[in-house]
Amino acid sequence: MKSWFRLVIQTIKVFLLFMGCTLLFYYGILWVSQEYESYHRYDEPQGKAVKVFQMERDGGDPVSWIDRLMLFYREGE
Repeated sequence: MKSWFRLVIQTIKVFLLFMGCTLLFYYGILWVSQEYESYHRYDEPQGKAVKVFQMERDGGDPVSWIDRLMLFYREGE
């Protein structure tokens, strides 16, 4: 009878530990999600930002989509 009672108590302890860790993980994920939800990745850059890529050649004429596709296949961009 004592070993059965001890087994039930140990099972309840493991269950409570598991539930506590699960809730901690769940609310941690919610907190991280809320932090990054308000982060605006696509805002215009501030200060002395430089545009990295322009869809023009050296002469100033725009690059066609076929040239861009061929560059993609050739360079593995």
